[in-house]
Amino acid sequence: MSAKKLFWRMTQGNILEGVFAINKPTGISSAQALRDIQKQFNPSELFAPWLAAEKAKIARENHNQRQRRKQIKKGNEVKIGHGGTLDPLATGVLICGVGKGTKELQGFLECTKTYEAVILFGAATDTYDRVGKVLKRAPYEHVTQEMVEENLKQFRGKFMQLPPLYSALKMNGKPLYEYAREGKEIPREIERRPVEVLELELVEWMEGDTHEHKIPSEKAARAEINVARKVWKQVGQFKFESDKDTEAEDQDKDPLEEFNEKKRKMGEDQDDLVVERPVTKKGKELKSETEEATMSGGLAEDAEDAEASTGEATPPQKGPPAARLRMTVTSGFYVRSLCHDLGAAVKSSALMAELVRTRQGKFELGSNVLEYEDLEKGEKVWGSKVEEMIKDWNQGSRSAPIDEPAAVKKEAEVEVEAKKEQIEVQEPASAKAEDEESKKEIAAKPEEPAVVAGTA
Repeated sequence: MSAKKLFWRMTQGNILEGVFAINKPTGISSAQALRDIQKQFNPSELFAPWLAAEKAKIARENHNQRQRRKQIKKGNEVKIGHGGTLDPLATGVLICGVGKGTKELQGFLECTKTYEAVILFGAATDTYDRVGKVLKRAPYEHVTQEMVEENLKQFRGKFMQLPPLYSALKMNGKPLYEYAREGKEIPREIERRPVEVLELELVEWMEGDTHEHKIPSEKAARAEINVARKVWKQVGQFKFESDKDTEAEDQDKDPLEEFNEKKRKMGEDQDDLVVERPVTKKGKELKSETEEATMSGGLAEDAEDAEASTGEATPPQKGPPAARLRMTVTSGFYVRSLCHDLGAAVKSSALMAELVRTRQGKFELGSNVLEYEDLEKGEKVWGSKVEEMIKDWNQGSRSAPIDEPAAVKKEAEVEVEAKKEQIEVQEPASAKAEDEESKKEIAAKPEEPAVVAGTA
């Protein structure tokens, strides 16, 4: 038996270790999802052998080893981690490792993923999604399905992608969001990163009056807008009108006010083009009859119907259009950035309104992923499903050539890479640290204990 097979074999009786996947709901962070799972696993019969073996292992350790672990209540809680975070906004496949399965999670950061995202045009936010604060609004009436499909071409294949403004990226050891909060200029240009989109298609087009997606109402602070302006100016995106003026004017003028001012000016220009036609004799008679009817208590229904039939009444303005995209991407891809950049490509602005990870590696929704609701139904419901998924993983179902996260590497290489990049593992003492990392990831939304994935 090879070392790899020995590593994955279920040993010591009924000890269960390995990898499975769960369908994360919207509104919670990946870290919170792990805590919910752990809360169910800890008192379960399914993982009782694992906990017993862990306690026995700790009992055999020498004094120094126990001292290093004294802040960690090992043996009392199931060790669990995830292989790639999802935004609180996002739903879908969240891969989880139990016990030694956490050592294999590194490979899932490298496999391909499939997403379905809804992009909403007309505004850009600091987080590039609908839970952020509005940095800029832009016209959207000209955006059509054909225009979007044509501009999707530039986002297929390999290209350099600019990460979101608010992400885990740091400059000179300082997160980007801190520059925004303090109103300080970013030291240097944000570097683009190589990404690859294997498949990208528009699967649904939604006109403004056919969907319920809304542009956020909260506006970003001036400091955040200034940081965004400088970054976008570097990459040639979303030039504000005030960029044509001096720096002092640039600081004072608000981009949203500029847009509204421009819109008002366009309305005035259109008013100048309106020419009133002279009233004919027949028109005077109709007007006289209408006035008499109104004065005597009538409703002038005929006149109102006539006005409606001419189309002179201004129809209510449609909301911004939206589109549903399906894509298969490689590691390190930001779906939020794609939505943001696509908005710029069609001469508007855009944000990500919804995100579903439908597949990661060999785990796919509707096939081999545990539904989140099953956790609340108790071990009688989720127990057999989790056991089957982990056993299936251990017996070799992960050996798909195109997406096998670790089979193409030697065991030694896997161990080395696992040390290079930490995988989030849910243990009692690490829960607080994980929350801190989560808050840094979405600093623009400090109220949410969330983790923003590099792939979302």
